[in-house]
Amino acid sequence: MLGSKDSMYAALKAKDARFDGRFFVAVSSTGIYCRPVCRARLPKPENCSFYETAAEAEQAGYRPCLVCRPEMAPGLSKADASAGLAERAARALEETLCIDESLEAVAARLGCTGRHLRRAFADAYHVQPAQYLLTCRLLLAKSLLTDTRLPVLEVAMASGFGSLRRFNAVFKERYRLTPSDMRKGGGQRNAGREGGITLALGYRPPYRWEEMLGFLGRRAIAGVETVKDGAYFRTVRLTPPEQPEIRGWLRVGDDPDGCAVTVATSGNLLPVLPQVIARVKRMFDLGCDPHSVYETVSSMNDIRPGLCVPGTRLPGCFDPFETAVRAVLGQQITVKSAGTLAARVVAEFGSPVQTGIDGLTSVFPAPREISGLGGSIRDRFGALGVISSRSRTIGELALAFSRQEGDCFGSRPEPEGKIRELTGIRGIGSWTAQYIAMRSMDYTDAFLETDAGVKKALPQYSPKELLRIAERWRPWRSYAVISLWNSLSGELR
Repeated sequence: MLGSKDSMYAALKAKDARFDGRFFVAVSSTGIYCRPVCRARLPKPENCSFYETAAEAEQAGYRPCLVCRPEMAPGLSKADASAGLAERAARALEETLCIDESLEAVAARLGCTGRHLRRAFADAYHVQPAQYLLTCRLLLAKSLLTDTRLPVLEVAMASGFGSLRRFNAVFKERYRLTPSDMRKGGGQRNAGREGGITLALGYRPPYRWEEMLGFLGRRAIAGVETVKDGAYFRTVRLTPPEQPEIRGWLRVGDDPDGCAVTVATSGNLLPVLPQVIARVKRMFDLGCDPHSVYETVSSMNDIRPGLCVPGTRLPGCFDPFETAVRAVLGQQITVKSAGTLAARVVAEFGSPVQTGIDGLTSVFPAPREISGLGGSIRDRFGALGVISSRSRTIGELALAFSRQEGDCFGSRPEPEGKIRELTGIRGIGSWTAQYIAMRSMDYTDAFLETDAGVKKALPQYSPKELLRIAERWRPWRSYAVISLWNSLSGELR
């Protein structure tokens, strides 16, 4: 919810990065809307109006600033999770820009009616879902026009517009520029389809990038992921509706001066670019408001100074099934041993992909491939060193994911319900279910009081005492778990 006009103007005047993406300022004298960190000349207070979303500013007739580039603003903070249904719907819309899906279908996936979704969305964001979706498409197109040399037709298709004519008409109506005009005078652009494309996605500083890379690097699955040269690399497998599967690669690096991560992808991922962007945002927790988290979790430092530091992020995942299998393989063994088993699974059941990047050779097997294995899954996985009970659990997980057609946990209803579903699978207990929720569902309030790493970080407390102490860290207990693991300096679970 927006604060007072005076407080928001003060944040604008201070270029306060804590409010980046939390609101936008529209300037009546220019007809432009900006991020609160914009370096352009400060407008007069009487010329400013404030909006919670870019879609609301555009609905009021404003066009995006070419200096601060609203399309690079961080997403909604998890502190805004009170929006509930509307927030999940917004994420679903952002991830499916190119999918011709009715609002009723989106509502059905979220467990409500289209009418209820429209009402909840308008209450939260002051625009209708269709208006929000159109703004998302336009901002992605603006980013591609500014940062790449992709042909305008490919930009239009990648952004979800059904035709070049419609793209040109909507772009000119909203921004009073043609797509070609937007490109004039642009800076350095990357090549496009042959050499891949690179975009920037903003975050609110501080961001403890090295800790994020350390976490992902220790859990990287050989052949699928690697961390090197200060960046994260992985293979990608996505399937557009009614189209063949697409395989490629991506690289995520940090641009601390720009308060953004840079995302480079193989050019063939352009048809699924919105899905790639949405998953990267979740994986690297780009919507986090680190100051809100720290205000609550910093009481950990009363137990031991330095236990919690500002800028800690909650590592998510790119592929929920991959992460779920990795979690099951990691039950009661070390991180290194679980990685060895996961690498064997990829070598045996994964599919090859050409990337030209050392260490990236395969995509993780899809749920349907695991559930469709001939013979006993316990025999197939047992040959890799996976014990019988965990092999059976992985088989049941694959069936569950296959039935849901690979739906990403992030767009589904409340994580608590999914945790209950997961614990209904034999071999998945509270630790595994909460870990999967923490990594795959943006679940900020998981607490793993029986975890070996948590107990090692706070050995003076029993699990029951840890659970009681962690009550003060709600709703950010997942960040407390990450802070405890980070404190172990390389011995994370």
